[in-house]
Amino acid sequence: MNKNLQVSKYVISDIISAIIAWGLFFIYRKNQVNQNFYSEIVRILEDSNLYKGLIFIPIFWLTLYLMVGTYRKIYRKSRLQELEQTFIISLIGVLVIFFALILDDVIITYKNYYQSFLVLFFLHFFFTYLFRVILTSRTAYKIHHKLIGFNTVVVGSHENAIKIYQDIENQVESSGNKFVGFVSVNGSQDSEIESMLPYLGNYKSLRNIIFEQNIEEVIIAIEESEHKLIGSIITALEDSEVVIKIIPDLQDILLGSVRMSSIFHAPLILISPDLMPTWQQSLKRILDIFSSLFVFTLLSPVYLITGIIIKTTSKGPVFYSHERIGLKGKPFMMHKFRSMYINAESGTPLLSYEDDPRITPFGRFMRKVRLDEIPQFFNVLKGNMSLVGPRPERQYFINEIVKKAPHYRLLHKVKPGITSWGQVKFGYAENVDEMVERLKYDLLYIENMSLATDLKILLYTMIIILQGRGK
Repeated sequence: MNKNLQVSKYVISDIISAIIAWGLFFIYRKNQVNQNFYSEIVRILEDSNLYKGLIFIPIFWLTLYLMVGTYRKIYRKSRLQELEQTFIISLIGVLVIFFALILDDVIITYKNYYQSFLVLFFLHFFFTYLFRVILTSRTAYKIHHKLIGFNTVVVGSHENAIKIYQDIENQVESSGNKFVGFVSVNGSQDSEIESMLPYLGNYKSLRNIIFEQNIEEVIIAIEESEHKLIGSIITALEDSEVVIKIIPDLQDILLGSVRMSSIFHAPLILISPDLMPTWQQSLKRILDIFSSLFVFTLLSPVYLITGIIIKTTSKGPVFYSHERIGLKGKPFMMHKFRSMYINAESGTPLLSYEDDPRITPFGRFMRKVRLDEIPQFFNVLKGNMSLVGPRPERQYFINEIVKKAPHYRLLHKVKPGITSWGQVKFGYAENVDEMVERLKYDLLYIENMSLATDLKILLYTMIIILQGRGK
């Protein structure tokens, strides 16, 4: 499958639909003012606003589509979802265009406003969805007839794996799964499914298998006796962008965990690699950038005064920079105001603790009000961190945590943050056990990521700062 070619088809169709909609709307608006304007088409063609719109309106729409993630998962679109998404984004975009642009014609009555809005909305929605549904229908036809598909691996080697493989292969309409092979959970390849699919190895090798085989979907079909391994299997998939599906039992169905995408497809629990809707991810990044710029501007005197106090109360640099592990396990340099005496840590890394003699008197105050953290807004601006996210740790402590809680690595699915749910609950962890205890709150955050959750965490952080309850 050529993803770039498919994306370009959608982009071109969206540009064409935006041009057609704007051109027809422009003619309609001119005709409202001058009823004989159809006979004076030359005047329309000479109007510079027509050409400005034909250039900038499509750019506006493409920017909006990129922000909401229209061109992601380009082969996984459904016509019903396309209808809903196109309707909503058309409504939002037309509202912005209608009230932001100043047209050079005359408004006769308020009725003209409403009519113009409805005409622009209908024209844009109609042409955009028309072209999109044609492309989506062609893609769906190819998927249902196995002309294109998604490389898939089955985790499991016994009855459940065999059943789900046969169910998917015998579907009336294909769901697009192209089975590459199976992996076992017990290290044995001697099973009935081996006569149907090639054996690729043990689940612990999933990360390499996904990379080597270009896997896009993983279906977990293990036996009930093996359910204790689901956490380890999902942890093994943490750094990948694959779609994870799990066969449900009756309890999952009764609890409403199973969502059907088609009446012809096998019922599976979907674990999407996207933790937040794309539009929220985009807005979260925009808020990070503007918040960082705001803090740099508003708190510049605080930066200066804090730096002077640090420099005059203890020897050493104002800032302390050290390596932390961030998104997808990539290291980056995190910056803080120095709160400890120089050379406070030599040899084996140590966590700070209550009454830690390594912390300067002013450093103790900075930690209580989180003042030592504000240089991290530079990391946020660079994109290494976010305002809200699990606190980044050093590799040494990650290795220690993983010995007790292997699922810690799931935190690397998101950007680390200046503050977090775990930070609000615990503050600075004093030992690995507290880090593990804090971990469950950070995992809960990842499973419930939203702008609303971020706002709550930021509000609680502000309360802690104002009360000076930082640990």
